[in-house]
Amino acid sequence: MATRSRRWLGLLLVLLLIQAVPIDRTNPPVETEIVVPAEVHAILQRSCYDCHSNTTVWPWYSRVAPVSWLVAHDVHSGREHLNFSTWNRLDARKRAHAMDEIDEHISRGEMPLSTYLWLHPVAKLSDADKAILHAWTTAAGAEPSAMPDMPGMTH
Repeated sequence: MATRSRRWLGLLLVLLLIQAVPIDRTNPPVETEIVVPAEVHAILQRSCYDCHSNTTVWPWYSRVAPVSWLVAHDVHSGREHLNFSTWNRLDARKRAHAMDEIDEHISRGEMPLSTYLWLHPVAKLSDADKAILHAWTTAAGAEPSAMPDMPGMTH
């Protein structure tokens, strides 16, 4: 019995010690907002922005290791791949490629990540959401530099 108690005490000690490992949970400044129709913006904000923008909402569990390590990795990886808060850095060719990638990942059901959806079921894309995003990526991808402010569009 003493061995079992020591194991539990050891595990508890390890769990406490790993809390001291620093994790970057910063949100850099938003350089620009992508200009999109309001309905697209609502979908992106609900389903994509936590990992693909600098406006991440860091939930309580993002402060508890080892889960915090996974959350931070997903956010940093997501921002590196596509960041709507730095959309201004992309030239027309890269924007067109980004639109193709967005459409492809959504149509394959790869985004949002299933691990994200476990704790954020509201982020699940409906068929209607997917159709709206497909129409947007198709239209914007065809003319990526022509994304002017238009009625019904938000930043």
